[in-house]
Amino acid sequence: MKIETSISLSEDILDVIDKLSEKYQNRSEWIEMALRSFIAQITHEKNVPDIDIINKNAARLNEEALDVLTYQVDL
Repeated sequence: MKIETSISLSEDILDVIDKLSEKYQNRSEWIEMALRSFIAQITHEKNVPDIDIINKNAARLNEEALDVLTYQVDL
């Protein structure tokens, strides 16, 4: 669902958006795509320390998971 909103942008930013948005339907589509990309980037950056911890412990965690699977019973 789309919700109409109003934002204020500097003229120089709007000029760049207009130039870059030529292959999109309109400014709104381009701005939404840019915001989704930015949100994904900062979300990824926020999770990088967690990913590093998991990767450093991956071998041990995988061994533990395989061990746990040996305790499963067939149903």
